[in-house]
Amino acid sequence: MPTKPLNRLMFIQGRLCFFCKQALPTTEASVEHLLAKSNGGNNSDENCVACCKSLNTLFGSMSLREKFQVVLNQKGQFNKCPKNVGTVKTAAPLNDPPAVISQTKSKATPKTPSKAAPVVETKNSKLAFVIANLKRRGNSKPRSIKTLTSALASLYPKDMPEEELASLFQQLQSTGQVIVTEDKVMYAF
Repeated sequence: MPTKPLNRLMFIQGRLCFFCKQALPTTEASVEHLLAKSNGGNNSDENCVACCKSLNTLFGSMSLREKFQVVLNQKGQFNKCPKNVGTVKTAAPLNDPPAVISQTKSKATPKTPSKAAPVVETKNSKLAFVIANLKRRGNSKPRSIKTLTSALASLYPKDMPEEELASLFQQLQSTGQVIVTEDKVMYAF
């Protein structure tokens, strides 16, 4: 039996992501604490699962309730992993910004954009999506430049080049939403 926690979890889960049930390469795998350690969770196998690094970053230190909400927003199944680790040929991805934005504004069921008419996001809609995501994290918001940058990258794993991520980070600062002092990040909300 493997002894390292990640290897043990991968073995137990059949090398599949706990959330999307797709094949999970070891290079993309990480240990997700269902109840975050910062919220009193421990390292037991009952509290830990293997999932992709981008989903782990997305969950951050969210409370168990917030994680359940993310899962429920996916109607109980992840049709597509945030990093596209597995190959699934179904509906909307976990981090489909337009669906999440429309859901937070109207509390309605998110609508999947049709394949015939792709949704074009503006800088303002991306900024609004990022701010909404950070607000939902509550006290679990990233507190360093490095973790905030990783969180931004996990929201747009394939769609956004590094220059645009840097621009988005700069927008957060210039609009006063994020205040950076040395390597510390504070939020205006």
